[in-house]
Amino acid sequence: MYKALYTKWRPKSFDDVISQSHITVTLCNQIKNNRTAHAYLFTGSRGTGKTTCARIFAKAINCTDAQNGNPCNNCEVCNDADDFALSDIIEIDAASNNGVDDIRDLREGALFTPQRCRYKIYIIDEVHMLSVSAFNALLKLLEEPPAHVKFILATTEVHKIPQTILSRCQRFDFRRILPRDIADRLLYIAENEDFSLTPDAAMRIASLADGGMRDALSLLDQCAAFSDNIDSDTVANAAGVAGREYLFDIMKSVAQKDAAKALDIISGLYAKSKDMQRLCADLVTQYRNLMLLKASNGDSSLLDCMPDELDILNELSKDYSLSTIISVLGEISSCADSLVRAVNKRAHVEMCFIRLSTENAGTQSSSSSVDSSEIDEIKSRIDVLERRIAQMSNATLASAAQSATFTPEKQAAPKEENSETQVDLSKISPQDFKRVDRWNEVIDEFFRTSPSVAGSLDGSAAYAYENIMLIITKNPFFMQLFKAPENKAALSESIKAVLGKQYIIRAKVKAAQSATVDKSEAFVKNAQASGIPTEIIPEGRI
Repeated sequence: MYKALYTKWRPKSFDDVISQSHITVTLCNQIKNNRTAHAYLFTGSRGTGKTTCARIFAKAINCTDAQNGNPCNNCEVCNDADDFALSDIIEIDAASNNGVDDIRDLREGALFTPQRCRYKIYIIDEVHMLSVSAFNALLKLLEEPPAHVKFILATTEVHKIPQTILSRCQRFDFRRILPRDIADRLLYIAENEDFSLTPDAAMRIASLADGGMRDALSLLDQCAAFSDNIDSDTVANAAGVAGREYLFDIMKSVAQKDAAKALDIISGLYAKSKDMQRLCADLVTQYRNLMLLKASNGDSSLLDCMPDELDILNELSKDYSLSTIISVLGEISSCADSLVRAVNKRAHVEMCFIRLSTENAGTQSSSSSVDSSEIDEIKSRIDVLERRIAQMSNATLASAAQSATFTPEKQAAPKEENSETQVDLSKISPQDFKRVDRWNEVIDEFFRTSPSVAGSLDGSAAYAYENIMLIITKNPFFMQLFKAPENKAALSESIKAVLGKQYIIRAKVKAAQSATVDKSEAFVKNAQASGIPTEIIPEGRI
């Protein structure tokens, strides 16, 4: 009867366990020196050897001819343990036996002495699946177990284990198995099986296994069924993953902002039944390599790639900045995470690479100045203003500006207070306006003098250039509220009290485009005497 490779080649002694020497050496010494604990907790990701080491430990501690802490694998106890025929080694799957009644049965069975062995060993796999009441039932037994009983708890989610349980166990953390160690083990197995395996294919499988030996052996079994001569193409075809050349072509298309090419490659991969989630995982690995290569100035010691791929990555690194690599890496990682919930995985991946392969529309400007849309709008209208002002005589302009000054009583403002004639708008650039950092202090001061109307400035911002101040607010009733002379005077005094200076104040209500009246447009309309001014506010007379 055929046995799966991960079952057939499961380690039978601590010496066969790879990449976990920090654990196997400790366990061997404990057994050899007869200093074993009564409870152990093995934690780590899948396929790293938790259950395997638990079984080896159970054999070794009961072996009649243990050798330096390792089981002999020849005595009757070891043979029966390998065949799961030893009643004194009990394995419990906590995922399906997680109730308090199951633990009560365990407690009753633990009271009886072993039938054939020195110790009765309980291996509880996926122990984090136990219910709260089951953990409570187990707690007392772990605290004061019979001398002939030992427990080995195995879990992939140690954070779900109660602290009261953790404190009563010796904890061993299993590391992810290194890709090089996995590849060497796969090559050793291939030498003893009826198929051949190339080194690059072994590394490819090791990379896909993500640190799990069981995953690697399962994938090797799958490839062996596909072909007796396993190379990188065999792995790609059998596992439904993207070949390396496709990965680098996609990365080049992203660097060149060629969305059509990226979509064509993805379409070809999808037609060949390539798994979209595996494709994203492979791309994350390659972009990680690119990130490390860029950040370490060409040091390839941390890279997870084949030797012949290093030249390609070095060439690609010239087309990417480090910030771009990090941004792309984050985008693909997010796409991979959301693929589980995606209705159409292909469309989801295509949207991701359309975003990555399309030029950005632009960047936001600094928060210390007017935002880009405001600058563009003001700049275009100032251009119109300059052309119109050039056609007007200075006398007409001065007359129109003075007549445009608004007072509820229709009275002209005192000449000493009207500084409008001092403003040469043709020389003002939008970039000259800087945010008034103390504007909130001005509003607070205004609240102290006129709390009933100061709310109209809530959420507003102010920008200043020399003696000109531009107030931008979202309140559409801003102008109406400040028709009262006492309100205007109060705001002017609040500005002067905080900033120590009087300003020619102009205001803009940031509303719909059709209702928005720009400061420059209003000035031109006033200059042409075509309407009542609503935004140009002379000093002290808002």
